[in-house]
Amino acid sequence: MQNSFKLARAAAAGLVLVLTPVFGGPALAGDGFNLAGLFGGQPEQRAITTSIFIASTRKGGDHPTQLTPGAKARYALDFISVPPDHQPGRIERPAFGGPNPDHHFMLREQSELEPNEFGEQLAAQLSGRVGMNRDVLVYVHGFNTSLDDARFRLAQIVVDTHFGGVAALFTWPSKSQLLAYGADKEAAMASRAALRNLLQTIAATPGVGRIQIVAHSMGTWLTMEALDEAALSGSPDLHGKLGNVMLAAPDIDLSVFREQIATLDPSHFSVYVSKDDRALQISAGLQGDRRLGSLDPGSDQDRELIEKLGVGVYDISDLSTTLIGHDIYADAPQVIRQIGKRIEKPRPADADVQSVIDAGADRTPHPAPNQIDSQALPAPAASAPTAVAGVTPAAPAVPAAAAVK
Repeated sequence: MQNSFKLARAAAAGLVLVLTPVFGGPALAGDGFNLAGLFGGQPEQRAITTSIFIASTRKGGDHPTQLTPGAKARYALDFISVPPDHQPGRIERPAFGGPNPDHHFMLREQSELEPNEFGEQLAAQLSGRVGMNRDVLVYVHGFNTSLDDARFRLAQIVVDTHFGGVAALFTWPSKSQLLAYGADKEAAMASRAALRNLLQTIAATPGVGRIQIVAHSMGTWLTMEALDEAALSGSPDLHGKLGNVMLAAPDIDLSVFREQIATLDPSHFSVYVSKDDRALQISAGLQGDRRLGSLDPGSDQDRELIEKLGVGVYDISDLSTTLIGHDIYADAPQVIRQIGKRIEKPRPADADVQSVIDAGADRTPHPAPNQIDSQALPAPAASAPTAVAGVTPAAPAVPAAAAVK
């Protein structure tokens, strides 16, 4: 664990380049210097290793699908290697055999943490970020998602968005089976208190900026439940630390979402919807109700529903490249780069509380060929919405006071 803590301190900026000297020897953590450039050759690109804090209600094991006793969170610090030839929107995995760090995502190292160690390590990473982003990005995965799927997805989001803060994954014991929807819903339901505790722990960490949340599918329901419970306990905005909450393909019944958002400030929330999301269509068939993530902003009836919700809704239907169309938020480079810009840009309400000390923080650790030309994701326009980089704002934003009661 001592070596892991050394790596954690070296990863205080959130990213560590894994370098292999050209003359052999062990891998090093460094700043991208490569001896090949001294002899007229092209510097060799190296894998990026990003550190991710883990809070998990999965019981131990290589492929944990059972709840921890009492659904209490276990903690870890993972180091995920992202290949130098990584393409935005993809998670490169081997078709067979073991992963190759030159071409595949892989787990480099993991250290189990006691609850007090989790808090100490999180505080240590934040305290060492002078002149850098002190936000924490929390990712909550959805249905039919393994532990590797979840942590690799977060690593992909961190790299593709150029997020400069600290990343944290909340993972719950999905069985990773298409026919286990009911079991997954129960596991997610049992994990609500653990997620709320994680968010409250982060909010209370000295030096933290804003807590940015990206949640997907069934994880959006879990996130809304945890935030609702926090609101009922007297902290609807996590004591002023809640930033943007991005709900991607939310697998939430519309009537349930109305009840959840009624206790919260809707200006924090952005919803990414697709009318062609096959997974949500199946979920609606199983649940017998309409899902938030399958709203069609092109429909007059749905536009009226959207206006009453008071949240920003963005239509990404046209960006799907797969039959299912459930992972567009992270698969489509146009969307993922705009999510990154939204995370980076302070909300108007936070104008006097900058969590990003230096918004122009250097991002050179990312391989130059894969850098993304980020564009701002605009708030839904007060007049006719317009498409920006393929992402269409679906309806005018409604002031918080007009949220559904």
